[in-house]
Amino acid sequence: MATGRGAGERERGRVWGVEESVVVSASPGDVYALLADVRRMREWSPEVFWVWRRGRRFVGFNRKAFFVWFTSCRISVAEPARHFAFDVTVFGLPIARWGYRLEEAGGGGSLVTEYWVDHRRERRRGRVADLLGLVFTGTPPARRAEMNRAGMRTTLRRLKGACERAA
Repeated sequence: MATGRGAGERERGRVWGVEESVVVSASPGDVYALLADVRRMREWSPEVFWVWRRGRRFVGFNRKAFFVWFTSCRISVAEPARHFAFDVTVFGLPIARWGYRLEEAGGGGSLVTEYWVDHRRERRRGRVADLLGLVFTGTPPARRAEMNRAGMRTTLRRLKGACERAA
């Protein structure tokens, strides 16, 4: 079961980052191997339906209800068995960092923490990015953290199942 850690970083009533964790019956190295193959993200994420990868960069194609959008991503942290993260942009505007921290848990398992940090703080460009987010995803900025937390719980539950089936 995924568990939230912390209320997230708040500024003027908006949450700028959230994280969720789950214990998985697989080694950090095995979990990392699955996460580092970003094309498999569509198996776990409730929004991603396809990924096109080119080296450290990839494009994620996403959908929620009848909304469909794409994001440009760059792998920013790749520490096997420890940490995997990527930065997301849309039309060159910084959007967020998504990542996974991995720690050993008892019995050969792993504590997997998924996190999201919103990068739309810059006043002018942030407003444009917020507007694009609303238009493309239908999610207002004030609800983004809540929606991402729910998506993380689904992602972690599915990742846990995939890891444990593979182990």
